[in-house]
Amino acid sequence: MASSSVNGENGAPAASPGPEQPSTVELLEQLRRDRLWLLQQIDAGRWPELRLDLAALERELGQLLEQAQERLGGPQG
Repeated sequence: MASSSVNGENGAPAASPGPEQPSTVELLEQLRRDRLWLLQQIDAGRWPELRLDLAALERELGQLLEQAQERLGGPQG
């Protein structure tokens, strides 16, 4: 049986043609914006039942972004 055009080699999804993928720098910048938004939501009192978990997530995301920036060798944002 011939393989489907939907799946790539070994049944993995094939890369779909389309718009250019964002660069690593662009992805990091989006994550920084998302982290800032999350921090603003926490500070505004949104989702009080999840506050501790979301605050921990925000801190971990900040650490991840710092590590990624160090590995890329760029200035800290």
